[in-house]
Amino acid sequence: MKAHAPFFDLTKARTETSWLAQGSSSVQQQTLRDLAQALRHAKKGTHRFPTWRKRGEHEGFCVRDVTVRVLNRHWAELTVPKAGRLRFRLSRPLPKPHGMARVTLDSAGWWHVSFSAPQAAVEREPTGAVVGIDRGVATTLATSDGRMLRALKLRPREARRIDRLQRQLSLQKKGSKRRGKTKAQLARTHAHATRRRNDWIEKTTTSLVRDYDLLAVEDLKVRSMTAAPRPKPDPDREGAYLPNGRAAKAGLNRAILAQGWGRFLRRLEDKAGASGVTVVWVNPAYTSQQCRACGHVAKENRESQAVFSCVACGYEDHADRNAAENILARGLALAPTPGQGASQHELAARTSPSQDGSENLVGSVAA
Repeated sequence: MKAHAPFFDLTKARTETSWLAQGSSSVQQQTLRDLAQALRHAKKGTHRFPTWRKRGEHEGFCVRDVTVRVLNRHWAELTVPKAGRLRFRLSRPLPKPHGMARVTLDSAGWWHVSFSAPQAAVEREPTGAVVGIDRGVATTLATSDGRMLRALKLRPREARRIDRLQRQLSLQKKGSKRRGKTKAQLARTHAHATRRRNDWIEKTTTSLVRDYDLLAVEDLKVRSMTAAPRPKPDPDREGAYLPNGRAAKAGLNRAILAQGWGRFLRRLEDKAGASGVTVVWVNPAYTSQQCRACGHVAKENRESQAVFSCVACGYEDHADRNAAENILARGLALAPTPGQGASQHELAARTSPSQDGSENLVGSVAA
């Protein structure tokens, strides 16, 4: 920590640097608090070590003493110290109560304002229903009661536009203004698709929490699943490597990340924890190869991506639905009574972030 001591002497830095003194000291103090917290998390090993901010990628600041004036149902203003009133568009009602306001810039060049507030509970009545959820690439979510849910992906027109822009980008000089414009167009196209997927996730998680008292999901390690394969040194040639399927694995990783598994589970935990719905994490091993009827486990049971046919008893079903039923069975064996709140299963040992509060994106800053 001694190596980082100069960064914490804000008073001296503001005295020696004129442009730093022109900014708000409260905003800069919160930046130092964020840095200190990030360093503590990195020391504990729970988070990665903080990196330097990059222009256009990690821009933003936090306002502690929030003063918001609602103009109408579409627009509001946030008072930023030494900068004046910042007008933004309300994408949802302001949370009550709300904490700090964080202003951020995304990769598409759009500014956003978010306010920290506890996760609101979903309006629901106990149903007594339980469900197992299987995640996949062809079908994003398959439930034990037969529902097949697919996340919204790139539209054909958007995919063609991205291909054209990527070819154009490869021919442009790095650091040129035209290349910067092309990168911005690419980012905006991806941002539109991301917004649609996030909207689908919000609606889907709300529906699941409202309709079921218990949700059983696989305890998948998405970060490990999407890691690049390790190089394979060639024992016969020094300095050479054998093929390791990196290109094929990269395609699979992109397909997995496009489903939004991580955000889906995070939002599901947030809403379930605030609404008294139980979430049970189960061991995902062999859920797609185990027969729901007789329990036989074999790789041959999975004829294809969608077809499950048990070689022992002849039971046939959709492969994703069979896996979801196995997940539900394991969840019921481990779960407490439905409706008693989110559980801390020994396999996951995780608590919903909604217990401590989360940031809710409220609006976009007017350009």
